[in-house]
Amino acid sequence: MQEIRQGEITELLHRWENGQPGAVEALAPLVYDQLRGIAEACLRRERPEHTLQPTAVVNEVFVDLLRLRRVALHDRGHFFTFAAQLIRRILIDSARKAKTEKRGVGWQRVPLDAELAWLGGERAESLDLSAALNDLAEFDPGKTRTIELHYFLGCTLDEIADILEVSKSTVERNLRFSLAWLGQRLRRA
Repeated sequence: MQEIRQGEITELLHRWENGQPGAVEALAPLVYDQLRGIAEACLRRERPEHTLQPTAVVNEVFVDLLRLRRVALHDRGHFFTFAAQLIRRILIDSARKAKTEKRGVGWQRVPLDAELAWLGGERAESLDLSAALNDLAEFDPGKTRTIELHYFLGCTLDEIADILEVSKSTVERNLRFSLAWLGQRLRRA
């Protein structure tokens, strides 16, 4: 694993924001292993017969990043939050594609996470979760970032507090509120 200087990712993000060529390419090896780990964690929560591989998901994230050319990502935390959104979109797009295919025989329900057991792994429910997260983002983007960092990126509460520059107790409150809000929203749907 490559040793990363303090602030090197942020420096490359600023170069990318300013349109400097090669910034994304220089960023890739610094974040690849962590993104691959995140993709692996997310894919473990997917249905057993899914065909996505962590490497393919990360490659798709970088394809999406390269299409953007320039983007305003202010620091490492902002980058990984944005990457979590891209990974979520890739998984949702895959679920939508699979849902449109006529091979739904033998689907097995798999909870997204133990704390989200009320939401099974069915494709339709994954789409409902995506819609609910979008609604939560309109209501409170910070709470959505907390959910994405914890459940999609697998960050610990301490890591989330560091990334979002809030206290650990604030992260815990945001997670409790967000889970309750999402549960209520999804039960209505």
